Amino acid sequence: MNVSKISEAKTFEVKPGRTRRILHTDHLMMVVIDFTDGPAAQPDPPHSHPHEQVTYVAEGEILFFMGDESTRLAAGDVVAVPPDRPHTVQLLTAHARLIDSFTPLRQDFL
Repeated sequence: MNVSKISEAKTFEVKPGRTRRILHTDHLMMVVIDFTDGPAAQPDPPHSHPHEQVTYVAEGEILFFMGDESTRLAAGDVVAVPPDRPHTVQLLTAHARLIDSFTPLRQDFL
């Protein structure tokens, strides 16, 4: 049996105060993103991608923006993002951990 553990995954610094760890199979990717640069006065710039995405808030609180709508999310909340839909976050707490799942794989993360 080949078991992968996120605790053993390489940590990538996305930018100061933000790290990413990745696990994936051939068709599904899970990304743990730790934010330590909050709270933020403004949301991050919106982005979109052709991947389906489900985000689980493991720690902290964020404002989640999708299109023209926003909602406050806290630990335990989950949101789904359809392909090509602009979305972003604004950190409300000093630390937040998001767990994103993507299909297909985000080659730009590998």
